[in-house]
Amino acid sequence: MGAILDRAMAQAEESFIAASGPGGQNVNKVATAVQLRVNIYALGLPPQIFHRLKELAGSRLNNAGDIVIDARNHRTQEANRREARERLTALIDEACKPPKQRKKVRVNRVGKVKRLQHKKEHSQKKANRGKVEW
Repeated sequence: MGAILDRAMAQAEESFIAASGPGGQNVNKVATAVQLRVNIYALGLPPQIFHRLKELAGSRLNNAGDIVIDARNHRTQEANRREARERLTALIDEACKPPKQRKKVRVNRVGKVKRLQHKKEHSQKKANRGKVEW
């Protein structure tokens, strides 16, 4: 997992853009927002991690295969840069975790009887709601 993260950080391209939001008078002069781009095809990920990363990235993934992360919450370029890298790290960490396996549960006889009884009562309640014939 560490190797994947190192490759991602090495291939990450940062660009700085003018941000809306906090910054006072500096907001119009200084490009503090960070746009971090990483191409997932160039990372050489195993298929399982690749598919999980694609799903987790959602709308942050464009047609070229770049994950684009915008960070513009802070007043300084360095803080936004740190936040963008942290969000990319969290995304890759989450993709590297295998999903939990679902455990099959067997319902015992009492549970089945209760469920069927509830279904009968519910259907009877609905059947009684029809038009009344005099």
